[in-house]
Amino acid sequence: MSNVELDELRARLDEINGQLLELISERAGIVQEIGTLKEKQGVPKFDPEREKAMLDKLVASNKGPFTSGTIRTLFKQIFSASLDLQSTEHKKSLLVARKNHAEDTVITLPGNVTVGGLSSLMVAGPCSVESELQTRTVAAALQKAGVKVMRGGAFKPRTSPYDFQGLGMDGLRILREAANEYGLLTISEIVDPRHIEEALDYVDVIQVGARNMHNFELLKAVGEVNKPVLLKRGLSATLDEFVHAAEYIMSRGNMEIILIERGIRTYEKATRNTLDISAVPILKQECHLPVLVDVTHSTGRKDILIPCAKAALAAGADGIMVEVHPDPATALSDAAQQLNIEEFNTFFNEVKASGLYR
Repeated sequence: MSNVELDELRARLDEINGQLLELISERAGIVQEIGTLKEKQGVPKFDPEREKAMLDKLVASNKGPFTSGTIRTLFKQIFSASLDLQSTEHKKSLLVARKNHAEDTVITLPGNVTVGGLSSLMVAGPCSVESELQTRTVAAALQKAGVKVMRGGAFKPRTSPYDFQGLGMDGLRILREAANEYGLLTISEIVDPRHIEEALDYVDVIQVGARNMHNFELLKAVGEVNKPVLLKRGLSATLDEFVHAAEYIMSRGNMEIILIERGIRTYEKATRNTLDISAVPILKQECHLPVLVDVTHSTGRKDILIPCAKAALAAGADGIMVEVHPDPATALSDAAQQLNIEEFNTFFNEVKASGLYR
């Protein structure tokens, strides 16, 4: 074969490659249209019977020189890429997606306290509200340290039904009174949609806990109120599931959502959970919402809270959540992982001294 013939064949290959690219791109456009229609109809994007029928038809039409197995492999790759394209477009179309909101969302709480933006936020307080004295003692310490937002559990979903379940509405009242006395804002978890309306008088931020991240009726309910929502990642939730939980809230009209990474359940036993530090930059890249990290629940170890808080801030977190109790040894929940007041002051001072806390 002469060089002229070789060049002609190569030119023909280049031409066919261009035609194939045009056809694949045209196919991709049709796939995107199908994905949009399926989403509107609530139909699953992947249809295994349809894929099998297409592959069987292609194999039956195959005249070689590729084998039937090769044809199946080539087109399954195209089908897989098409399905990925549908998923990618769906994620980009979400209300929480950065594509639709390039700027970071900054949430302004009462007293001009901001979540996100140029300043970091420290959220601290007891795992459970146990008494007026306990809550007021923590509130006083937080005010002295310069903390603006206090957390405190009034409704406590526990693994065992015999463990302390919280003081309910009395706990919210105690939290609110202590916060008012010391000029603090409040965050507390609500577990039942029926409690939301009454709870609005007591909390500045509604928390949806890890065990309720998939409680879709609760997500819808908090999406319909005019109050910021702190959404915790579920114990075994993927980031995609986490983002879609936030979408449930935002789809109902509430645009003020704070995401919080609190560790996920893995096989590792050295910590209570496994802090997924990579979740922070991924969420910041794909979503426009502020992201906090709960270093207490993610580690369950007081001895590593400081480096984990620094790592979270270095990864781009907008703030930290940590648990504080006047006497952790007597705490009615999570006794081993809560800091006492002196330990919290050391923790906060070291985090601020790192230069990572803005």
